[in-house]
Amino acid sequence: MADASRPLDLGVVTDADYRLMVDSIADYAIFFLDPGGIVLSWNTGAKQLKGYEAEEVIGRHFSMFYPPELLEKGWPRHELEVAAEAGKFEDEGWRLRKDGTRFWASVVVTRLTAPDGSLRGFSKITRDLTERQRQDDLLRASEERFRLMVDGVKDYAIFMLDPGGYVMSWNTGARANKGYEASEIIGKHFSVFYPSEVAATGFPAKELEIAREVGRYEDEGWRVRKDGTRFWASVVITALFDPTGLHRGFAKVTRDLTERKRASVLEDEGRRITTFLAMLGHELRNPLAPISNALAIIEHPSAGAGTLKRMTGIISRQLKQITRLVDDLLDVGRITSGKIHLEAKPVKLSEVIEEAVEAMEPMAEAKLHALELDVPPQELWIGGDRARMIQVVCNLLNNAVKFTASGGHIKVRLQAVGSSHAEISVSDDGPGIPPQHLPRIFMLFAQGDQDASRSQGGLGLGLTLVQQLVALHGGEISAFSKGVPGQGSEFVIQLPTIATPLETRKADGPEAGKRVLVVDDNVDAAETMSVLVDNLGYVSSTAFDGPSALEAIKNEQPDLVLMDIGLPGLSGVEVAQRVRREVANPPALIAVTGYGQPSDRDTSFDAGFYAHLTKPIDVRQLESLLERLLGAP
Repeated sequence: MADASRPLDLGVVTDADYRLMVDSIADYAIFFLDPGGIVLSWNTGAKQLKGYEAEEVIGRHFSMFYPPELLEKGWPRHELEVAAEAGKFEDEGWRLRKDGTRFWASVVVTRLTAPDGSLRGFSKITRDLTERQRQDDLLRASEERFRLMVDGVKDYAIFMLDPGGYVMSWNTGARANKGYEASEIIGKHFSVFYPSEVAATGFPAKELEIAREVGRYEDEGWRVRKDGTRFWASVVITALFDPTGLHRGFAKVTRDLTERKRASVLEDEGRRITTFLAMLGHELRNPLAPISNALAIIEHPSAGAGTLKRMTGIISRQLKQITRLVDDLLDVGRITSGKIHLEAKPVKLSEVIEEAVEAMEPMAEAKLHALELDVPPQELWIGGDRARMIQVVCNLLNNAVKFTASGGHIKVRLQAVGSSHAEISVSDDGPGIPPQHLPRIFMLFAQGDQDASRSQGGLGLGLTLVQQLVALHGGEISAFSKGVPGQGSEFVIQLPTIATPLETRKADGPEAGKRVLVVDDNVDAAETMSVLVDNLGYVSSTAFDGPSALEAIKNEQPDLVLMDIGLPGLSGVEVAQRVRREVANPPALIAVTGYGQPSDRDTSFDAGFYAHLTKPIDVRQLESLLERLLGAP
């Protein structure tokens, strides 16, 4: 017996203390194995976890705790071999209790080495993780069900983006909607789904920024499939955060609403066309009524000369109104079908405005309007169609005069915008345009007020024509108005300018109007053609490449050019196109080429050539052509 009077030595822990500590642990099964795997000890935790009493286990091999499938693999032996070699073996897996039930075990087997370095045996610590494993299995099952649910959705593209916008998952609906297989798109940035002009603005990144700041972002707009076709998409982007608040990425749900959009557009188009037809009937009956009345008066036996003159004047004016309506309809039809043809020549904008104002002055004077013109001293030129640009300004002035009350003010201003654009604005102090109507005013058949009884009338074609003609000239038009009576509205056109073209000089003397430039990169062909032209009684000069030809046309200012198509530096077609843009009154251009297919002729005529002659040319045909264009030598 220990001497009770002897104080306890707190610095010494005996083997009995260690045994007491291990035996007392109830949450872990801790036991000792000999080098062959025979159980040598058994603690309280082992008894509770595995269900065996110590006398039922000690002396038996630890493989008794393993299910048949692991025994078939020789897993107990594998654990001891790894622990003996590496010092430790860790594992998780199914183990057996005494009653045959399974539990999910976390196992650590540690090699125990004797002082002489020999293998003394192994310690084995086992913990029951069945509940954790059950929760993990439930979570995995839930995630799998959710994944199957999302993947099975075919009407919606549902996928995940990482925080940078790169695709991380791809469901069946995404594949059907956008055309990409998962292997083709995962890892790519989601901006590939946006039209190039939209992606270039940085809009996709802006969507993610808003979604992260406010939690979600909703939008409708055009998106792009793998094959390049567009569809109208409804998009919802939701920011995803983990429980700690860390941003993990985005969920993106996209639905194809193309058919709904098409139906909406058709419905809106149908309403506008119905309204347009009503307006067309109204506008045509207006001039037909006075024409019908005038004809009845003319046919009356008592109609005198003065009456006849007044009635014919009325018929003439009303026929002009009908003609204008029909011309507008035809112009819209040509533009929308792509069949309108624009000249591509240098156009002086000041002359366009002056001519348009001159055409509209009588109408403005009839309503006592003050028409102000503001044109800068420097000349501004564009490449385009002079007649169509006059039509554009006339249409804007016509609207201003029509909708501005008598005694109102209208201003037309031309100014340079930077070094590359010109701006034309037409403003008035009429009733203005309600702000809610501004987005629609350039739409076909649309008007701010669809009341057919209003005195101004109109088909709603003018602004559509203006917008499309401006677009064909490479420009843009905008409308501004507060909708406040007296503050009116303003229409602003911006057009790309060109350098001031070379003005051709007035030639005098016996050679006036009879100079011919021959252009061919084959020197012999150029020289013989030059001699032939001289023999026909004209004055010729030669050039042997595209740039030289363009320079000669500007400097020598010939009256006619015989030009090959296949030229070095600039082709004959390119020279013709630049002459039309850069020379105010270009000479007649005749193509002389070895290319004689119908498509080659079409290319020449589209570029601005007057005629297309195929080598070798017929001299009599050339002589006749020169006489027709330049007169007899």
